[in-house]
Amino acid sequence: MQNRASNVQKGRVISRRLFMLAAAKLLLFAGITSRLYNLQISDREKYEILSDKNRIREWKTPPQRGLITDFYNKILADNDRVFQVHLTLDEIKNFDETIFRLKNIINLSNNEIRRIYQNKERLRPWDTLVVSDNLNWSEFSKLNLYLHELEGVKPVVSSSRYYPYGSNVAHVVGYVGDASEKDVERMEAIKENLVPGLKVGKSGIEYSNEKALIGKYGIKRYEVNSSGKRISQLEHIKESQGISIKTTVDLEVQKFAQDLLKGQAGSICAMDIYTGEVITMASSPTYDPNKFTHGIGHKDWGEIRDNPLKPLVNKSVAGLYSPGSTLKPLVALAALEFGTIDPEKPIQCKGHKHPYELYGVKYHCWKKNGHGFMKLRNAIKQSCDIYFYEMARLLGVDKLSIIAKRYGLGSNILKDVYFDEKKGVVPNTEWKKNALGKSWYLGETVINGIGQGYIQTTPLQLCLMTAQIANGGYKIKPHILYDKNINLENAKLKIAKQFTNESIINSPITEKNYLEDREYQLYERLYKNSKNINFIKDAMFGSTNEQYGTSFRSRIKDLKYQFAGKTGTSQVKRITDAERKLDLKQSQIEYKNRDHALYIAFAPYKDPRYSISVLIEHGGSGSKAAAPLASKLIKKIIDRHTMREQTRKANITLA
Repeated sequence: MQNRASNVQKGRVISRRLFMLAAAKLLLFAGITSRLYNLQISDREKYEILSDKNRIREWKTPPQRGLITDFYNKILADNDRVFQVHLTLDEIKNFDETIFRLKNIINLSNNEIRRIYQNKERLRPWDTLVVSDNLNWSEFSKLNLYLHELEGVKPVVSSSRYYPYGSNVAHVVGYVGDASEKDVERMEAIKENLVPGLKVGKSGIEYSNEKALIGKYGIKRYEVNSSGKRISQLEHIKESQGISIKTTVDLEVQKFAQDLLKGQAGSICAMDIYTGEVITMASSPTYDPNKFTHGIGHKDWGEIRDNPLKPLVNKSVAGLYSPGSTLKPLVALAALEFGTIDPEKPIQCKGHKHPYELYGVKYHCWKKNGHGFMKLRNAIKQSCDIYFYEMARLLGVDKLSIIAKRYGLGSNILKDVYFDEKKGVVPNTEWKKNALGKSWYLGETVINGIGQGYIQTTPLQLCLMTAQIANGGYKIKPHILYDKNINLENAKLKIAKQFTNESIINSPITEKNYLEDREYQLYERLYKNSKNINFIKDAMFGSTNEQYGTSFRSRIKDLKYQFAGKTGTSQVKRITDAERKLDLKQSQIEYKNRDHALYIAFAPYKDPRYSISVLIEHGGSGSKAAAPLASKLIKKIIDRHTMREQTRKANITLA
């Protein structure tokens, strides 16, 4: 009986266990079924994508940058074939060993190896690592010989930026380099195209026009096996080229200007006085932009960085200098416009023995023995400082500031292209109070009248000032990127219509009317009386083409090339009385203390078309160092004038 009860109890336990086992099996089956349903039906698309990611690999290739050309479509910034080495990281079993082998094959430097390891840390296992993006043919051929021993190493034929004219166009076009985190942050187009080996603009047109130039990356899709090795290419979407950009620069004139500056520090600028097209914008010393494309070497970078003449600085737009006597035509124009001075009233210049004196301070003329009695035209022609001291005193710095700003000084000209452009300083009483917290002194007005003191300008600003005097006193908008909408004939027609109206502008000349940031129409009339503009142009003619003119020795008699100009000497160091008595030549003065030499001009005189500014750092006299260069450049520009006009008409027809 007891045994029977025990058996019944055991049977119940077994049955319960069997039931629980069956239930567990049922739950397990349900779970498996549910999972299979999710895998096969609900999440099918998801896992198909994951499967494809394991099976298909995608490589992005850098985009091709748009070209940069001169006015005649000569290529200033091109794309050239380059030989590269890429690493597919997930195909490499021993990274250190691979790099060691590559070092011996393609001669990697320690700095390059350090950069490779730094870049590797930022990449995902399936990303491509660029080991070298500019192998020579010998290295590339040698690499291919050992390729069967190097897993994950890919020799690649690609394209990269190339500047055919090197240092001649460096300050015009700029240069490119590897995209940095800062570059990615500044522009969405760079972020979207960020692939191994991407080069982006670092300065000049390359930098400011990155969005247009960058293009679109390409895609190569491959099927890979379980080891990650390529089996076959599935798709190739070729990279697209960016938009090409045409400049207003004449390459031949640009090269000529750079040659004129060779061995000197300075700038040469030239522009069309009606269209505002920049013909040349040379800066010296310069550099080879090709050296930056693939990462500049320590030696080359050290030579550029340590050069006291600052080859990376575009002196045409980022160099600031006192304009010296090149400001005198504008000072004279201001005095005439405001009715401050009678041009026929003489002022006596007695030289060093009897200097101009104000409140016990002596101001000397550059001419030791003086100029004698000077009327305004001769004062401009012979650049008499004494005359301009007195004229500036009568005019006042605030009125001079108005005219200076009106004609382009103290303003950004090409800021949309060259972000390092300097604005300069056109001082007045309010400026000094705000900037320095001090009152303005009359003595500061006096030296401002000869382009010294606080006033700071760029060579391109002086070129613009000259252009707007030369075209009869009309506002133009300088530009270095070609604009098909600017028509020369329309520009000259608009000016001609206004020029026929000789009446004086009714509105008074005030700072309020001519704020430097004021919106304006092209060819706005800048002068109050056209007779004043013509007077200044005639005086500049005398300065160049008449005896005793400061640039008489650089004149050209041929009417085809005849020009009008004004010399300038910008003091770097104030001359003491003791130094003045020594009467030292510029060659006897330490280089860094020598005056800057300047010259402005327009040509041809009878029918002006181009303005020029020349600056030679520490060149001494403007008449000796700067004017002769301007004379040579003018001949070059005018000789190419007919071809430029023909090209302009052709461009209009094509447009």
